[in-house]
Amino acid sequence: MSRAEAHTTADAAAGAGAQTAGTGPATGEPASATTPSASRAARALRSLGLFRGELRIVFRRWRTAALLGVLAAIPVLVGAAVKLQTRGDRQGAGDGPAFIADVTNNGLFLVFTSLAVTLPFFLPMAVGVVAGDSVAGEANAGTLRYLLVAPAGRTRLLLTKYACVLVFCAAATLVVSLAALVTGAALFPFGDITLISGQTVSLGDGLLRALAIAGTVAVSLVGVAALGLFVSTLTDSAIAAMATTVGVLLTVQILGAVPQLHAVQPYLFPHYWMSFADLLRAPVVGGAIARNAGLQALYAAVFVSAAWARLTTRDVTA
Repeated sequence: MSRAEAHTTADAAAGAGAQTAGTGPATGEPASATTPSASRAARALRSLGLFRGELRIVFRRWRTAALLGVLAAIPVLVGAAVKLQTRGDRQGAGDGPAFIADVTNNGLFLVFTSLAVTLPFFLPMAVGVVAGDSVAGEANAGTLRYLLVAPAGRTRLLLTKYACVLVFCAAATLVVSLAALVTGAALFPFGDITLISGQTVSLGDGLLRALAIAGTVAVSLVGVAALGLFVSTLTDSAIAAMATTVGVLLTVQILGAVPQLHAVQPYLFPHYWMSFADLLRAPVVGGAIARNAGLQALYAAVFVSAAWARLTTRDVTA
């Protein structure tokens, strides 16, 4: 199904549901009892239909499947590399990303290692590609003008697209976590987990912490998603929007590594990305995690507002 056909199907279904909700059973005329509530129900049905249609479009693309496939392969490669290395050198696992030395003792640490490996670049890049294509892809395909015709509305369309990108953020993080969990269980021992603060907790507690860490990583991608959405409203080229989003991401990462810029680094959206490690302490230290969530919310508010200002004033008839 093409992009235009998917939108047409979703909007037609939503419109049919809205018409059914707002008409009488026999005559088809407006229901006389609760016109405002019927109108709200119709809007809700249209919004739900649009959201479902957008989700289908995002997750049926071959590009999305390829991105999720690459993300799923990374934990497998990391786990296999650690397994092969430790067979020849039991001390070799000490060199590498955070938590990698603990993977051989407990496979659950492969989840934390994989998220630490993918968060600086791979996860944000995947989100940037999906977000950059969200509006620019519609403009490039020539379907944006039809989507903005009533009853879709520009604001509702923009918020729906951002919601779909956020769903992808959660899905991408979940794919990495599940692939790492399965690989870790297959290659390494599984059991009680020793936290980085020295305490030992049960496997169930460790799994809950892994779930909380995955949620924290997904929240860390909210700012990148908003940035990509804004860039996507600036151009009709999906490739240009994707490349620009990834380029900005790389630039910010470089700025975050320059010691002379320490004064501005706490305001860069990747600054607190690794704060999820605080969830592996007892008691949990939540200061950096809260600052990360607040910073991502700020970036989301700024860039979604900028995207709204751009899209609501954009001439889509040209």
